[in-house]
Amino acid sequence: MTKPELVDQVARKAHLTKKAAEEAIEVFLDEVGRVLSKGEKVVLSGFGTFRVISMKGKTVKIPKTDKMVTIKNHRAPKFTPGKKLKRQVAR
Repeated sequence: MTKPELVDQVARKAHLTKKAAEEAIEVFLDEVGRVLSKGEKVVLSGFGTFRVISMKGKTVKIPKTDKMVTIKNHRAPKFTPGKKLKRQVAR
């Protein structure tokens, strides 16, 4: 599903205009990003948890060129699905 398809579904199911649905989705995504950027986690009961993990730097080889590249320490988002979402997907 693409973002425009999600907007269409939310608008239809929540009886909103497409513009209102798109704005709600944008606000949601912005807030999740803002909270994660502060190192906090976002818990959506039944759906899952978004959190930030720290990744250690490492040196890796690019297979095509055999060139060695160094990746610095960085933070990355991680999603852990909740029980309800796991059950929905497992069906």
